[in-house]
Amino acid sequence: MPLGGVIFIVIFIALFGAFLLWVASKTGGKAIYHPIKYEPYECGIPALDKKDTKVSVKYYLTAILFILFDIEIIFMYPWAISFREFISTGAGAFVFISMMVFIAVFIFGLFWEVKSKALEWD
Repeated sequence: MPLGGVIFIVIFIALFGAFLLWVASKTGGKAIYHPIKYEPYECGIPALDKKDTKVSVKYYLTAILFILFDIEIIFMYPWAISFREFISTGAGAFVFISMMVFIAVFIFGLFWEVKSKALEWD
C-alpha cells in the first residue's frame, strides 16, 4: 500500500506546516507601520518617478522567449548523450527523426520570432 504512505506524508506535511504557521503567529512580533519605509530611496537622491511606473511588456516577452528557447536547448543535451544507446538498441533512426522534427520546430520558432520582430525595442 504505497498510496497510504503518500497520503500519510501529505497529511503530516500539511499539519506540520499549519503548526509552524500557528507558532510563528504567536511568537512573532507585529509589524510597525512607518511611512518613511515606503518611500523610494536611491543613493540619497529623491526619486523623480511615480511609484507605480509600468514595466514594458517587452521585458517580459524577452524573458519568456529566453526561457522557452533555453529549455528547448536543454532537451537536446540528454538526447545527444543517450543517442548511441538508441543506435545499439535499433531505435536510432526513429529517435534521430524525432529530434530532427524537434529541431525543425525550434528553427521555425526562431525564424518566427525574428520575422515578427519580437525582440526589437523600437
